[in-house]
Amino acid sequence: FQQRNFDQGIADCDMAIELDPTLSQSHVNRSLCYLGQEKFEMVLADCTTAIGLNPTGLQAYMLRGIACSRLGQQDKAIADFTEAFRIDPDYAQAYYSRGVAYQELGDQVKADADFAKAKELGYEEPEP
Repeated sequence: FQQRNFDQGIADCDMAIELDPTLSQSHVNRSLCYLGQEKFEMVLADCTTAIGLNPTGLQAYMLRGIACSRLGQQDKAIADFTEAFRIDPDYAQAYYSRGVAYQELGDQVKADADFAKAKELGYEEPEP
């Protein structure tokens, strides 16, 4: 993933899924590759499968939320980010990401509340 060889990553994950389709992390890993390729519908499919296999898989909710957000589905993104911090109440990235989704919807009050909570939990906004 770090070398940005997404096609090879997808092929590796395909092989892992073929060997054991019940391993949720293989679906999550493949969704990371699809995210890198901006294939957001594929991210949604893999993350939904991963969540079905492991309903407490934090990373699958975050990645699906990011894909929903990129597809303009802010309400669905908010639901996934909310589920992520239900799983881990101290996961600052989930609050920040939900704040961005609220901001996209024009709800600055909720966005500011989530940004404040993310900061309280130690999240530092990325440099532009």
